[in-house]
Amino acid sequence: MDLENLKLKAKLKRKENTKFFRRLKTINSKKLDQSIHKIHDKVFSCTDCLECANCCKTTGPLFTDKDITRISKYLKIKPSDFTHKYLKVDEDSDYVLKKVPCEFLLNDNSCSIYDVRPKACREYPHTDRIKQHQLLEITQKNIEICPAVYDIIEDLKKEV
Repeated sequence: MDLENLKLKAKLKRKENTKFFRRLKTINSKKLDQSIHKIHDKVFSCTDCLECANCCKTTGPLFTDKDITRISKYLKIKPSDFTHKYLKVDEDSDYVLKKVPCEFLLNDNSCSIYDVRPKACREYPHTDRIKQHQLLEITQKNIEICPAVYDIIEDLKKEV
């Protein structure tokens, strides 16, 4: 799915999705996790994130202190230098990228710090994590960013 088409399709389904996500909040937590995880596995079995990388192009992860320490060590710079060069503090007092697309995104959509990437990047789009009830708000936002999340939610609508 091309990304312009994704954004348009997701916008057209916003009202429907808002209603659907309200309904998801009423589903048993373990059942919701099982349903989403099963669909996640199916969708990602035929998804190549390197074809898209829209998450890296349009959004930025949160950086924990552990992330900053690990990445700084990998880059052989001081954590304070890493923070100064690449990060800013957002309105929630979290460290985030100063700018997007991510400076570590390469031309082939791969990541120059992949082995030490932030936890938020490793876990994106979060649809394989437990306690999906707690992640519904971010999943709803990710529908417009990640074609796989769009597909997961569309499949989930058929199942639930």
